[in-house]
Amino acid sequence: MEGVVFLPKFEPIFALFMKVSKSIIVFIVFFWTVTFSYGQDYLTLPTIPAMRQLHHEYIIKSLAQIDSLKLQNSKLSKSEIDGVRIQVTRMRIDIETNDRLDNNGKYKWLRGVNEILSGFIKAYHAKSMTAVQYPELVNAYDLSLHLEWSGVSIEPIIKSNNIEIAQLIIDNYGLKENIGMSKSKDVLLLKLCDKYPSRILSLLSQNPNNRYADSLIVVAGFKNPEDLYTYAAAPNALGKKIQSVNHPFIKLVAQLSLTRTGRMYFPFLDNIYKRILPIDSITPYVRNDTSIGYFKLLVKTRIQYAERMAWGDTPMVANVLTAKLKSKAVELFINDINALHDENNETIRFKKIEGLSPEELYYLAVLGEDEMYTSSFVSGVYPRIFSRMKIARSDQLLANLKNDYYKKFLKIAASYNKLDDFLSRMDKIDAEILMRNFVSGLDKTGSLEDAVDVADSYAVIYNNNLRKLILKQVQSELIRCNDIHEMRGVAIYELLNNLFLSLEIGNKNDLSAKLGIKPIYELAAKDLIDSLNGKIIMQQFFYGDKDGVVVFNAFLNKFRNPQWRIVNKPNWVEVSSVKGLPITIYSNLPLDETLELDEHSQDSLITYLENNNLTPTIAIHRGHSYYLNHTIKNIPASAKLILLGSCGGYQKMNDVLANCPEAHIIASKQVGTGIINQGLIDVISDYLRRGKNLNWPELWNNLAIRFSGTAKEKFDDYVPPYKNLGAIFISAYQKRLLGF
Repeated sequence: MEGVVFLPKFEPIFALFMKVSKSIIVFIVFFWTVTFSYGQDYLTLPTIPAMRQLHHEYIIKSLAQIDSLKLQNSKLSKSEIDGVRIQVTRMRIDIETNDRLDNNGKYKWLRGVNEILSGFIKAYHAKSMTAVQYPELVNAYDLSLHLEWSGVSIEPIIKSNNIEIAQLIIDNYGLKENIGMSKSKDVLLLKLCDKYPSRILSLLSQNPNNRYADSLIVVAGFKNPEDLYTYAAAPNALGKKIQSVNHPFIKLVAQLSLTRTGRMYFPFLDNIYKRILPIDSITPYVRNDTSIGYFKLLVKTRIQYAERMAWGDTPMVANVLTAKLKSKAVELFINDINALHDENNETIRFKKIEGLSPEELYYLAVLGEDEMYTSSFVSGVYPRIFSRMKIARSDQLLANLKNDYYKKFLKIAASYNKLDDFLSRMDKIDAEILMRNFVSGLDKTGSLEDAVDVADSYAVIYNNNLRKLILKQVQSELIRCNDIHEMRGVAIYELLNNLFLSLEIGNKNDLSAKLGIKPIYELAAKDLIDSLNGKIIMQQFFYGDKDGVVVFNAFLNKFRNPQWRIVNKPNWVEVSSVKGLPITIYSNLPLDETLELDEHSQDSLITYLENNNLTPTIAIHRGHSYYLNHTIKNIPASAKLILLGSCGGYQKMNDVLANCPEAHIIASKQVGTGIINQGLIDVISDYLRRGKNLNWPELWNNLAIRFSGTAKEKFDDYVPPYKNLGAIFISAYQKRLLGF
């Protein structure tokens, strides 16, 4: 449509087209006044021919069904219900006494009246219409009927009523030939688009020639450019319609949709449309999107967008840019440095990221968190961020990045014991402000992600001054939320306060009772027993690399004693207790990974356990971090205790909780080692064999004295279940939502 103008809000468009002309309204009011003037004599039904009596009986039956709905109990008075019955009777009389209607015409309109009544009944049962809409519907149909008889469009009726009533009027058998039907359908679609703005293009696909289509396409395009792109590329009527719209933004997206690489331009759409970034300047990078140049352009644009978002201006498809930046970070860099995890020469291992700036490395960390190995971050990305800065200050880094994702980076740094180092690279007062901001405003976000990050971070911070600062800020925020009656914030900060206080030395509070969650300080032996078999079943996941074979043999050697019996199977071993509480540890053989025989052995064991109704309540990952996703995918939902014995397993706890929401989890926030994992397995299995509950503080203290030197440092990086604050926070928050 030539000269179409984009309006930033949909409401003015809707209001513009919803106006009803004064002359039509005057006509309707006049008609209604005359109709009521007939009085009671008009309500005397004439003699109805036998051939049409059945149609009147249908109407009477529908009225009786509506009476059975007891609408009077739903904010509708008896006089209103009686008024509708009188109005229906009046329509029946009008139909029977209309000399311009032949027999078929009277059939048609009696059917139409009954359709309106039966349509209301169905809609009321479906809860799409309410009792108060009953008189409105009948009134609207009465007016429509007489407008049709006068050869007048019913469009004003459709404009002045809600969607449900308008839909029943348009669908009515008696009105299907009304001269205003086409325009009325356009108005109805406009009403639907106003109510469901996310479905505009889907609705238009059913009626692409709607008279409001051009303006609706513009509105839909700005709301969801990705949908616009998809529909514009389709070889159908709506696709052609979109291609014809004369609006610069629609023309831009439509043009991109017809190119093979159009999606690659999408992350920069806002800058292209605002002429900040010429489209031709992007083309060389798009042609080679596997180059470092495309990634660098994504980072540069993301920083620009971050600055705008800080001022409340969200660029179009900012989420598309973020998703593309993440996928390129993983595809071009993280996969490469992860794959070289066995390479001791750091120059070789991290060669792929040598050309990246501190800001680009930062985005590798925050967007590649779920994929990056511990050593990739600790030995590669993190130190190179600062080694490439002229002045290695963390506050300058965040300033360059407009503080984008800073809370996520602080959480990652805390998880890998780098938070103290990061904060030491700025002035003390700035570090304190940063950490206060880290904790503040958790009630203002749309998710719990930031709150969980705060909880997880606190659990692995050992700097007492920093912990005190965070706790004080949590308590300050709790007071603020209470003062303004921000109940979501009260819930978040009360839980965090209780969690953090529970870690204080000498605290005797029963946190599980206080938060309404299952005990976190202890896991009862009886709760781990498989009820069908009367024993505790543990399942270990081993992998067939050279380290996996070594660790597997070390595991078996630890259980070659009179307390345990080892039974070898073709694809797994069974280690069972001889004395004490019955326990069996099922462990797949670490067969050759290059032939995927280790996966086969795992699958065979899983199938055996399932076929024999053997339900593991303890699951243990015994492999490197790059195998961890595979283990998590196969951990049984029945697991109540899970040991993630790999590097950075702590980063994957949320993935585990998605399948086992109340499981106790042990994981390392840095380096997982065989000696620590085996020590945990030894103590846990011995406690359970002797029928002892797993009292985590006691068990942890007993383990701590076993290790010294480097082993002790690595043990300190393991987080016991009662310190998994993020997981505990989620469980407690969900309980609170359910009315705890």
